[in-house]
Amino acid sequence: MDCPNVLITAPSVGRKNATLICVPVIAESVEKMKIHMHKAKAEGADLVELRLDSLNTFDPFQDINTLIHHRPLPLLFTYRPKWEGGMYDGDENKRLDALRVAMELGADYIDVELKVAHQFYDSIRGKTYNQTRVVVSSHNFELTPSTEDLSNLVARIQATGADIVKIATTAVDIADVARMFQIMVHSQVRHVPLIGIVMDDRGLISRVLCAKFGGYLTFGTLESGVVSAPGQPSLKDLLHLYNFRALAPDTKVYGLIGKPVSHSKSPMLLNEAFKSVGFNGVYIILLVDNIANFLRTYSSTDFMGFSVTIPHKETAVKLCDEVDPVAKSIGAVNCIIRRPTDGKLIGYNTDYIGAISAIEDGLRGKHNGSSTVVSPLAGKLFVVIGAGGAGKAVAYGAKEKGARVVIANRTYDRARELADAIGGEALPLADLDNFHLEDDMILANTTSIGMIPKVDETPISKHALKHYSLVFDVVYTPKMTRLLKEAEEAGVTIVTGFEMFIGQAYGQFENFTGLPAPKKLFRQIMKDY
Repeated sequence: MDCPNVLITAPSVGRKNATLICVPVIAESVEKMKIHMHKAKAEGADLVELRLDSLNTFDPFQDINTLIHHRPLPLLFTYRPKWEGGMYDGDENKRLDALRVAMELGADYIDVELKVAHQFYDSIRGKTYNQTRVVVSSHNFELTPSTEDLSNLVARIQATGADIVKIATTAVDIADVARMFQIMVHSQVRHVPLIGIVMDDRGLISRVLCAKFGGYLTFGTLESGVVSAPGQPSLKDLLHLYNFRALAPDTKVYGLIGKPVSHSKSPMLLNEAFKSVGFNGVYIILLVDNIANFLRTYSSTDFMGFSVTIPHKETAVKLCDEVDPVAKSIGAVNCIIRRPTDGKLIGYNTDYIGAISAIEDGLRGKHNGSSTVVSPLAGKLFVVIGAGGAGKAVAYGAKEKGARVVIANRTYDRARELADAIGGEALPLADLDNFHLEDDMILANTTSIGMIPKVDETPISKHALKHYSLVFDVVYTPKMTRLLKEAEEAGVTIVTGFEMFIGQAYGQFENFTGLPAPKKLFRQIMKDY
């Protein structure tokens, strides 16, 4: 797989992007297409792609004429054959005839596949269609070619006479998208209108950051999950979650590195906070398989900071140029900043502050809000489930506050290693149900057990929870995990992962922006969660 170290630099041209948002409409009838067109306009789209291959019955002249007559927005007509990932499986001449009809009737755009583009242009030679712009497209459903091959593909498409070049590839790794960004920037410099899309969840950044790197348009669906190609975001997310219209060449990119990441609320929280203080940044989820390859590829100052989650927190320590002493002691990094002066990566850990503060607040509330200089964790027996990045953060924080720490983990050797590092005890997770040194213990689950989609899982049986005075769960999707529900039913004080999430987010925002975290706003944004 071709994954070069790519230095991506966006051209400095203006403050606001000119990238259009196109809503793809897949419907079985013309009437439904008309409804979707008007809905797309009402929700803020710039144009609509009508997938003619989705219609159950289709009379080219009558139906295209009706759609053009009722258009509230510019229309892109696509009649995609099965051999290019579409639904049409009929006579090829009839398919191309329909696209010629669309041009004759005044379509704003039509999409023609590269494979038949020369044939199509030959068929309209000598005719003029002043209004219609022809998009010539190429789709690769297996991978993203090398930068050189992509550049050659752009040239091949241009040579057909295309008004707009469209290339859609597939992301095997998120680093693949860097090559599309590179081609996008080069095409913009050469004034070649380019739609550059990298499909799959790993390619999401291509669909959002094309506004930064000069893409002609991106696609956003009317409904989440109802897509015409893998990895499409919704129109609502583009406009309101990612603040798409405000993205510009000088917008700095931040994001959550992890696997999985789709459950995260961080984009909602941080993008809204960026917007509220006028900070020119965008925060996006980054589905990363290999964090070393990711950081090596996205090494320019366009990419200024990252949150780090499962399973990359420990590896991130080794990849940073400098690591904050606390994060080094914990052995896990959940926040990386690129220092603007020299581009070096600086690692921090804000997890332990968020988790320990939330647990302390829970204990203080249990004792009628009494607040002393001494932490309510001092002297407590504190059981940590998990020995990964979050486990290390919570264990370190608890030990620092004077707690006696026990690490329970599926792999005992890892539990023993962490326990030795902090001066605690180790326990196989299988023995936790029968662990009862005293009552009034604290329990903290720092694993992904119980997280969506495996919400029926729990790391400890309900009967064993009676020995604890407080149970904390790092998982916050769902907010009330099975562990927390059963603890509450057993009369135990609970602290949700939401409280840790909000606490660690304060630190990340301040690291990213250099500004004080708007704490009231954070809670207001998340109040309905």
